[in-house]
Amino acid sequence: MRVFVTGASGFVGSAIVKELLQAGHQVLGMVRTDSAAEELIKAGAEVHRGNLDDLESIKKGAAQCDAVIHTAFNHDFTRYKANCENDRLVILALGEVLAGSGHPLVITSAMGLLNYGRLVTENDTPVGSDVMPRAASEEAANAVAGQGVNTYIVRLPLTVHDKDDHGFIPIVIGIAKEKGESVYIGEGHNRWPAVHRLDAAVLYRLIVEKQPGQKVYHAVAEEGIPFRQIAMAIGQGVHLPTVSKDGEDAGAHFGWFKHFATIDCPTSSEQSRKSLGWEPKHPGLFDDLIPGVYF
Repeated sequence: MRVFVTGASGFVGSAIVKELLQAGHQVLGMVRTDSAAEELIKAGAEVHRGNLDDLESIKKGAAQCDAVIHTAFNHDFTRYKANCENDRLVILALGEVLAGSGHPLVITSAMGLLNYGRLVTENDTPVGSDVMPRAASEEAANAVAGQGVNTYIVRLPLTVHDKDDHGFIPIVIGIAKEKGESVYIGEGHNRWPAVHRLDAAVLYRLIVEKQPGQKVYHAVAEEGIPFRQIAMAIGQGVHLPTVSKDGEDAGAHFGWFKHFATIDCPTSSEQSRKSLGWEPKHPGLFDDLIPGVYF
């Protein structure tokens, strides 16, 4: 199978590229820079130059392949809503190419959308994008599915961990270093699900290979890790005290990240595991935090 992967040089996308190649598939990877193109060629994939603003280029890449895995997303939180709406446009453009072909389109969403304070499953749905902008991706996926596209949604947890992570855990570490202490909010009982990126990559591969009837998947290895435990591990890793803060004090510590530091979305992946025969086998989050992929 020839698979078009957007975000092929990204933290998750690069792992998916390697997983697909190791399984004997061909990969056409979309990248923006010369250095990313060189890494893709070294890995054994083909290069498609493009970016998220160039919808025609994205459509051309998709038209050349038997499946599409869309992982690219602009994580500049200063223009978060605009980036979410841009992802909607990308998914709709991919849908134009794939409608009626039977070729699978796998898009990427975020578990943080299901901040319900209880165990959530693949059957749960997020609130609308008018409330939570990131829901635009799932709305677009559902729209193109209604147009005859063989669409799948993969929800990634709040922490997809491994060496070279530049997501939420490094942000929390950076804030701790800047403020001189590692912080959790209140009792710190809110829970973050987690997965190793190599396990997540296997899930994406299994979807395009098996193309099952289930359409929503949770790439979750650990259902919910209390944020207090994460803060304590970070405090130990950077040799700083770990403390609880509330209200304005918590806001002063975390700034724009406070919302994410309070998310409570323990997540089941039972349906995903049964549907695909997917079993995570790589280290858990604390195996990476202690003794220290991150430190």
